Amino acid sequence: MLNSLLVPTILIIGIMYFLMIRPQQKRMKEHRELIAGIRRGDTVVTSGGIIGKVAKVDENEVQVEVAEGVKIKIVRTTVSEVRGKGEGGAPQPKKKS
Repeated sequence: MLNSLLVPTILIIGIMYFLMIRPQQKRMKEHRELIAGIRRGDTVVTSGGIIGKVAKVDENEVQVEVAEGVKIKIVRTTVSEVRGKGEGGAPQPKKKS
């Protein structure tokens, strides 16, 4: 009786590991590498949807320029995407004709 329950239980745990736990760990590792690679001038997107250009990088915080002269501080872990230098950053002010 014990043997008949042990094999399916181990099988279910193994399947859950490969379908759920391992991919999540891989995503977390990629996100840590992404955050570690943030540099001044990069365009970032926060988890709240704010897009801006990195003005200053501290150990735990990033200062992001969201418009000309408007800078906000965000926690590094809230960055969800780094678009690279100059890609889709803060909107530029329109020139008056």
